Amino acid sequence: MSHPATKAFEIISPGSLLITGDRIAGIFDASIPVPDLPIGTEIIPCQGKIISPGFIDTHRHGWQTAFRSLAANTTMPEYLGRYGQYASQGNFTAEDIYIGQLAGLYECINAGVTTSIDNAHHTWDFETSKAGLEASIDSGLRVYWCYTFHDLPNGFTHSQQLACAASLLKDDRLKTYPTEVGVEYDGWYTDSDEKIKTIVDFTIQNEIPVLTTHSLGGPWILDNGPVVLNKHGILKTLVPVIISHASFMSSEDISLLRESNQYVSITPESEMHFGQDNEHSHKIMDQCALGVDTHFAFSTDIVTQARLWLQATRRALYREKLATNQIGHTSPFHVEQAFYLATVSGGLALRRDDLGVIKIGAKADLVVFDGESPNMLGFLDPIAAIILHSNVGDIEHVLVDGKWRKRDRKLLPSVTGKTWDTLKSEFASNARRIQKKWAGKPLPVVKDKFAGITPYATIDKVNIRRL
Repeated sequence: MSHPATKAFEIISPGSLLITGDRIAGIFDASIPVPDLPIGTEIIPCQGKIISPGFIDTHRHGWQTAFRSLAANTTMPEYLGRYGQYASQGNFTAEDIYIGQLAGLYECINAGVTTSIDNAHHTWDFETSKAGLEASIDSGLRVYWCYTFHDLPNGFTHSQQLACAASLLKDDRLKTYPTEVGVEYDGWYTDSDEKIKTIVDFTIQNEIPVLTTHSLGGPWILDNGPVVLNKHGILKTLVPVIISHASFMSSEDISLLRESNQYVSITPESEMHFGQDNEHSHKIMDQCALGVDTHFAFSTDIVTQARLWLQATRRALYREKLATNQIGHTSPFHVEQAFYLATVSGGLALRRDDLGVIKIGAKADLVVFDGESPNMLGFLDPIAAIILHSNVGDIEHVLVDGKWRKRDRKLLPSVTGKTWDTLKSEFASNARRIQKKWAGKPLPVVKDKFAGITPYATIDKVNIRRL
């Protein structure tokens, strides 16, 4: 159980909980007799297991699954010119998007991610846009599928994109399943005030549940930070805003972030892999949650991101003392806080105090870990066991909105009945075709400067062989 006001957790062991419909209806300490249960209640034995809130991924591009393992040694400039939204436009059919998105969301479920904020920049036309939303709904996952508005070379105009997004909001299945339509937009610092106003108006008038944007700043130029967002009147509204990365924020940005109670999505592995960096992100963790980003290039589970961030932050703060010939004798970042970032903070970023928590009235988005696997057996602290000892193979069950999405370590069929075995076969064939196409593409040419402004540099390489 978590208490957002104090950022503390209460561990109940042994204990049990009752789910009614899509909500947690009761939490019982073993010392208190469980009251009479409703007729027909299913009993799920959980002795020796850990029941955890579902994990929340606040930044992801689900459609890119077919690129898996192609970008093991890529950089951000290469990514943008080879795998990004503009480089991929025209190369994916609507079916490609559907299969890749659904496969990527099965990967989320398998890893205990119950809520995913999906930056859907596959919105190149109506068909590819609809395919990504349909896959998100069909997954049964709680997906905030954020329609990306972007300048496209294929003639899909801004007004057509607005009409497309508006039509997708009318999908009747959004009333039945936990997926919702959000907005993703990166043109805050470049587009005209008139165009930006259409995004703000669309977001507010349609009561969009979340708006997300990429921001880096510094040498990376791309600055959609709090100062820029506030200038356009979107930061201090009722709409939750999640800023992905925000690697180089000014003191004014940080003040506005806290003042507006908006959140940054730190994507630890992504920011290391591509080189965006996150050197100062630990200084704003009171307004941060965790994300994965481009899951095709590295690990996809939020527990791994929390573990990486925990240890990277500890190392950075220990180094500060070592640099002055001192030795730190206390841990600068506790494991409970890493768990908080992986769960509660994601809910708070969405202004949903019923997500990422176990409490009466919360959504029944839950993950059950095997506490008796070789790497978990003997644990005393369940939070430390999850963050520092668990792996995806320990996840036995996953529930989203009170419904089984993974049970007894097996992924269950989508809401339309598509089994994992069927999807697995479809995706394997689909991915090989796309990967073969990409293998024939030349690498993008790197010019003298990034975005025509920041000079490129050759980085020293390490070598496992003696030269």
